Amino acid sequence: MEERTYQIMSRTGGWNIALGIVSIVVGLSAGVLLIIGGSKLLAGRSKIIF
Repeated sequence: MEERTYQIMSRTGGWNIALGIVSIVVGLSAGVLLIIGGSKLLAGRSKIIF
């Protein structure tokens, strides 16, 4: 019974680490894309005429 508990805890820990790494990568890439998009908008702001 205890061995099964340790196996479940081990798998859960592994999944938590994997999901944490994936969320960090997704967050960083989304942040970089937002910064690039914002800089392009600021650079083209002088070209807009109302």
